[in-house]
Amino acid sequence: MNDKQATVKAHVPDDERPVGRVRPGGDQTAESIRLDLAEAWGEMGAAWGVTPAIARVQAYLMARQVPLTEREVREALGLSHRAASLALAEAESWGIVERVSEPRRVGRRGPAGAAYLAVGDHWQWFGRVIAERKVREGDPIVAVLEAKEREAAAALETRPEDTELAALRDWLSAFLVFVRLFDRALGLVPQLDPRELERALSLLGRIPDSTILRLFDLLGSLPDQDVIDLVDALSRLSPTAARRATGLMSGVIRTVAR
Repeated sequence: MNDKQATVKAHVPDDERPVGRVRPGGDQTAESIRLDLAEAWGEMGAAWGVTPAIARVQAYLMARQVPLTEREVREALGLSHRAASLALAEAESWGIVERVSEPRRVGRRGPAGAAYLAVGDHWQWFGRVIAERKVREGDPIVAVLEAKEREAAAALETRPEDTELAALRDWLSAFLVFVRLFDRALGLVPQLDPRELERALSLLGRIPDSTILRLFDLLGSLPDQDVIDLVDALSRLSPTAARRATGLMSGVIRTVAR
């Protein structure tokens, strides 16, 4: 586990919740919109496994689109110094906020202080969040399930007549297969280049749901090895050969489907 993965989670206790807002100068309408967005993003953060304070900080920094100091963040969001520091540190560990040199140091001596900037590439920080969730949540539960499956199997060897234990061992084995597959799927997302992920999902968005469902029905009717062999063969093609192959396959499929 690297240093980033080993970062201790920062939890904001109830006594460190927002204590009031100080809206910085500028367009108050724009600032009101940013703060409302931060509140909504914070409420959604729990579904992603991120504390509300961390999600609020990320949303506000994304909407501001400029580096902000810890003081500027806490005053805008009404956080205490401790709550803001914890949220920024944890957001940085998730890879959704970056530490940069403090801007706007007119008339001040000494080295630049720290400021924080949201990762602007949405596909990049999305991949980082998925990677962190896999490390923090997916991998540990897989390890627990594997240990409990071995424990149940070992106990069953000494008590083969125990039907309840046998049923539990069988359920653990089946559930472990499902969790491993899901965990692997999550693990593939961060390995994709952000632009490749963006294009893949953009293409998916242009395909009607009915077409996707028909494709799944078709795949379900084909032998597993035939599908694996086809995917493996396609993955080995060069971009030029892939373009020729897909054009040829499209023509053949249209002819066969008539």
